[in-house]
Amino acid sequence: MRAAEYLTALFSLEGRTAVVTGGSSGIGRAIAAALAGAGARTVLVARDEARLAAAAAAMRVDDGDVLVVAADLGSRDGVHAAADAIVAAAGEPDIVVSAAGVNRRPPMPQVDEAVWDATMRLNLDAPFLLGQRFAPGMAARGSGRLIAISSQQAHRAFVDSGAYGVSKAGLEALARSQAEAWSSAGVTSNVLVPGFVLTPLNARLQEDPARVAALAARTMVGRNGVPEDFATAALFLASPASAYVTGQSLFVDGGFSVH
Repeated sequence: MRAAEYLTALFSLEGRTAVVTGGSSGIGRAIAAALAGAGARTVLVARDEARLAAAAAAMRVDDGDVLVVAADLGSRDGVHAAADAIVAAAGEPDIVVSAAGVNRRPPMPQVDEAVWDATMRLNLDAPFLLGQRFAPGMAARGSGRLIAISSQQAHRAFVDSGAYGVSKAGLEALARSQAEAWSSAGVTSNVLVPGFVLTPLNARLQEDPARVAALAARTMVGRNGVPEDFATAALFLASPASAYVTGQSLFVDGGFSVH
């Protein structure tokens, strides 16, 4: 078997449909581009229609099959409506990547019920509801992938983890429960754990150059992350190559967590 054929067998997503929430910017956009580039019909889900259109247009330039669903995942009704729109546009998905997130991180003494609820609804409820909606169909077909984006704050408190860290810790526990429920039917569930990544979600922290530099120094590679660092890791988890990997938290952090 030639190298190209071997790699295609491992990593091609031809014939698969992937959904990426938060797919219009940051880590979600980089992951969506990778999945589309590997042949998946890819549905981008986000609130901002202009960003969605721009992201989809950029991916289509590279011959990607890309669709968009404008939706607000910050409420349960919004998630259910988004799921219906996804199916109407592209059919039942084989891969669901939950990259949409909110990063309201006042210090814990200042976290009120509104911040708590908004954080949990988008960061934890939405991936749960999407899993409940789509994983049974994946299991019935004998294959599927659930992938979510966690955070260092799921494991350690720093830079005002607040409700955000709690939501991400719950997200990793959710992935393990999903893995327990559906992996025997061919549906894996895993999370990627970034370090500090230069994305719009972290814009507030990037206003402090000294803090950004200190976070970079904490890595082993000497820099903070960028969205493209997560593209191939997500492709691995979405592909046939990862069939025996489930319930795991894969750290993609330049050594941040072990330094």
